[in-house]
Amino acid sequence: MLINSTVNQSVSLESDGGGSKLYVFGITLVATLGGLLFGYDTAVISGAIGYLKDYFHLDPAAEGFAAASILLGCVFGAVLAGKLSSSLGRKKSLLLAAVLFLIASVGTSLPTEYWQLIVARLIGGIGVGIASMISPMYIAEMAPANIRGKLVSFNQFAIVSGILLSFFVNYMINRPDDPAWCIETGWRIMFLAMAIPSALFFVFMLLVPESPRFLMMKKQEESAFKVLKKVNGEKNAKIIQDSIRDSLEAESKDLHGSIFVKGMLLAVVVGCLLSIFQQITGINTILYYAPEIFKNMGSSSDSAFLQTVIVGIVNVVFTIVAIVSVDKFGRKPLLIIGSFGMAIGMMSLGTFAYTQNLGMGALLSIIFYMASFALSWGPVTWVMISEIFPNSVRSLAMSIAVAAQWIFNFIVSQTFPMMLKDEGLVETFHGGFPFWLYGIMAIISVFVVWRMVPETKGKSLEDMEHMWLNRK
Repeated sequence: MLINSTVNQSVSLESDGGGSKLYVFGITLVATLGGLLFGYDTAVISGAIGYLKDYFHLDPAAEGFAAASILLGCVFGAVLAGKLSSSLGRKKSLLLAAVLFLIASVGTSLPTEYWQLIVARLIGGIGVGIASMISPMYIAEMAPANIRGKLVSFNQFAIVSGILLSFFVNYMINRPDDPAWCIETGWRIMFLAMAIPSALFFVFMLLVPESPRFLMMKKQEESAFKVLKKVNGEKNAKIIQDSIRDSLEAESKDLHGSIFVKGMLLAVVVGCLLSIFQQITGINTILYYAPEIFKNMGSSSDSAFLQTVIVGIVNVVFTIVAIVSVDKFGRKPLLIIGSFGMAIGMMSLGTFAYTQNLGMGALLSIIFYMASFALSWGPVTWVMISEIFPNSVRSLAMSIAVAAQWIFNFIVSQTFPMMLKDEGLVETFHGGFPFWLYGIMAIISVFVVWRMVPETKGKSLEDMEHMWLNRK
């Protein structure tokens, strides 16, 4: 829970407020299991896609849709999440996401027909879409303002850990000396491995409380206060509860609950721009196609999977740097620094690709790009879209912003092979155009952040409403 701006700097999870540090971190870790499953489910395809192509005899268009179909489910899940979080609550919505993850993990391991795979991927995508919106929202609504950025960033750490886990599982399952087994069975185990964390997510979510902000919306003030007290201590809990009540009363009296009020609409536009630029700077071309890219650099199948694991490790390490930095240096500086680094990485990768010099320089360009993204746009985007929206429009605004993210993820993932050449990725990776385009988008993102994105470091969620309504 977030405290009023007048006491933001004095409240801590430890002794002075009386709240439980262990309690809030435990809740955060449970919620971030949704992020881990998000990462695993979206990235596991990178190891399976080559074998799926052979098993189902896919043409390039069908191969691309096998990878990108999950993203259509993500769009639907993100849109649905806004309604679910307001009606069922944050906790029950995440329980539903856990069930969908479990169904998808089993469903994607069983298909004998291509359409069965697509249906299972779509179901998993709905779970990802729900979790991608509600996990960071839930954490932001539980976290004290002075460490909110750090705790929400844990969700991104879980996402990149899930990505790394999928890369590692793919590497361990892959048998380069027995491709027939990989084509028939290996990819099934890659998908099925997600069932274990899915079941754990469901069980642990049963043990955590509902968000106090949702409880306040439903007039369950006594239950809300109990949770606030555990997180912030009794004295601060009263201040926070009064602030939440004032915000909800303001919503009922005027137009604050509408996204079409000038300040609210601007908040939604900024949230969507953050989501869009996170995608159009090209991150998922690396995450979804990494093994194929490395194979086309001349690596063997085994080396390509290992190099993908290395990229995943870089992603995790620099996400940790972001977690440590986001509440110290603020959100905007990290976004701007990351944009410059991503532009350098993509521009250099495009040049190596265009000149067909796909050696160590290209590998280092990918690593530099990944480090820059993990330091900035990876975690910070999720932090900001979980905290920039006022209470009165948070569910709807977040669902719009997250849906925009998945729509552009789908567009980028589907168009990446098409921008190389008609023959497809494997034969024509030497094209540099898509990487140069992503680099240009990274440069443009600098100006968008500089001119439009507010700094939210240290501000309470209730402060957001006043900031947007008073913004010129």
